Amino acid sequence: MENNNAKGKIPAVFFDRDGTLNVDTGYLHEIDKLQWMPEAREAVKYVNDKGYLAIVITNQSGVARGMFGEDAVKALHAHMNEELGSIGAHIDAFYYCPHHPEAAVPEYRQDCSCRKPKSGLIEQACRDFSIDLEHSLMVGDSPRDVECGAGAGVRGALYEGGSLLALLKQFL
Repeated sequence: MENNNAKGKIPAVFFDRDGTLNVDTGYLHEIDKLQWMPEAREAVKYVNDKGYLAIVITNQSGVARGMFGEDAVKALHAHMNEELGSIGAHIDAFYYCPHHPEAAVPEYRQDCSCRKPKSGLIEQACRDFSIDLEHSLMVGDSPRDVECGAGAGVRGALYEGGSLLALLKQFL
């Protein structure tokens, strides 16, 4: 395990989910529709092996839109970790925002601090883990993902397709 920070804090790689770890099929919530992006599982294992925390930061407005419930999101995330486990990899934590300012479901209708590009989910992860933000990375397929990282003081990497593992090797 590599950790060059003497303060006892651990660097993290914050991954966007849809379009970065898995194919964005539009409001993915069904386990049987999960398709991994090229070398995404290997990228997570690489992060694990380097001693970084692997954390997912994702907007899930399908909950706010009434398309599926939070239980479906949690079940999909558990399934993703099961599949990662088959190659000795894991996600340390999943953080998701179920809110949307124009939500169909009233309890999720809000302009919250956890919806990317705001950095509330990264800030929550920092409360839950001792994270070295200076040596961390936010990886996502949208400028809002990079903006989310920047808002928390984390450098960003824009994933534009191809091997996710190759991209991470450029940054870590």
